[in-house]
Amino acid sequence: MSTDARTLAPERLYAALMGPDAVVGSYVSGKLVAGTGQAIDLVNPADGTPLLSYQDTTADTVRAALEDARQAQRVWAAKPARERGIVLARLSALVGEHAEALARLEAWSTGKALKGCRAQMGAVAESFRYYAGWTDKFAGKVTPVPGGQLNYTLREPLGVVLQIMPWNSPLYLAGGSMAPALATGNAVLLKPSELTPLSSLVLGRLAIEAGLPAGVLQVVNGLGQTVGPAAIEHEATRKVVFVGSTQTGRRVNSAAGLRPIPCLLELGGKSANIVFADADIPAAVDAAVIAAFANTGQNCAAGSRLLVQRPVYDRFVAELAVASRRYKVGAPLDDSSDCGPINNLAQYRRVWDMIAMGLAEGAELAEGKAAPDADAQGYYVPPTILKHVNNGMRIAREEVFGPVVVAIPFDTEEEAITVANDSEFGLAGAVWTRDIARAHRVAASVNAGIFWINMYREMHASTPFGGYGNSGYGRGSGEEALHEYTQTKNVWVPYSHGA
Repeated sequence: MSTDARTLAPERLYAALMGPDAVVGSYVSGKLVAGTGQAIDLVNPADGTPLLSYQDTTADTVRAALEDARQAQRVWAAKPARERGIVLARLSALVGEHAEALARLEAWSTGKALKGCRAQMGAVAESFRYYAGWTDKFAGKVTPVPGGQLNYTLREPLGVVLQIMPWNSPLYLAGGSMAPALATGNAVLLKPSELTPLSSLVLGRLAIEAGLPAGVLQVVNGLGQTVGPAAIEHEATRKVVFVGSTQTGRRVNSAAGLRPIPCLLELGGKSANIVFADADIPAAVDAAVIAAFANTGQNCAAGSRLLVQRPVYDRFVAELAVASRRYKVGAPLDDSSDCGPINNLAQYRRVWDMIAMGLAEGAELAEGKAAPDADAQGYYVPPTILKHVNNGMRIAREEVFGPVVVAIPFDTEEEAITVANDSEFGLAGAVWTRDIARAHRVAASVNAGIFWINMYREMHASTPFGGYGNSGYGRGSGEEALHEYTQTKNVWVPYSHGA
């Protein structure tokens, strides 16, 4: 990759990373394979103009990729654990080396703000580095058993894992998901969103350069209805990982259950960010902006329900409105932009429809707009704050997946916990208070897979991430993820013949 990534036109970055004759298709067994199905036309979310077009894959390509992956996985799993770690460490270094180019490609193709993309490329490199260190340290154990026999367990890879990723943070989520799977000796068939195919293809090429055997990471781009059934039904697929909407997750889970094979699901959220009157208000305001509006609100763990104790409710909402005006919505490749446009037209329309629905329910607009401008260019939605919301409104219960936060007043600690838990979701949450005992009580009482005290949105590859309820099940990071991608074999050995 050329070192002029900052000056290279974004539409040329893919060719610079993949080669001048590179097509947009699938990366199967170390080779780019063009699709032959229907055309998939992508639009630039920043201005609504055509971005690129490529062709859907075929079920035959999916099946061939899985057959190759099954063979390659056996070779990969047979390698000494230390060698697998060396390959993943090389991949981490390559992602870091090309981080600027990858970030710019991601910003251009997804609409994400460049500064956020840069941070996520760092996180991808860190995921591979972290799990590289686990390859020769994750093992079974010896169990004392009655009778004096030797009893031990082995942690063995599952085989081929299908990973279906969304469009909101394509490389960040793909890298974080595949790192523990590869570390434990599995092969991965990665299915990116058809709306964001590019960065995952580049990661597939970098994996080969790092020394991953061809076929261990297969990147198949195409429509969900083409790839999903063919991959889930294939006998080589031993687990399905899905990150996306709760509705689609249910369908994926049902399809996997027919075989049956297990799933790891990371689905939607409507996370409660709880602010008590004794909190550090300026710090809580600044964090609430990031919690609600980072990545234009296209974040499953967004703090999209803001619960504020009544004595400071009006002050907090007013200060949040002022702070949100400093959070710059702008062109994705503008270094000064804090967030870019919504990724696609369908989601853009849904966000505006949800804002209109909230206002019709009786919410009031504290910041933002009620509708887009008639001459709007691109899929931009400003940070939007709806006040005087109660938890019974649909706007407080349904995931918007856009830069919209609802402010709900509460009186007591018990009420805050009740409101926070009155949701089908249980992905994330936070509490802001100077009362440390209260902070721990609330953290223990709120149904959420990840919870912050006097902070929001910090994550790392070493910590578990996943949800309760309709936010899914399983944990996609931390040591727990190593268990997700392995199966246990129990072995008995007699100390004497015939024992």
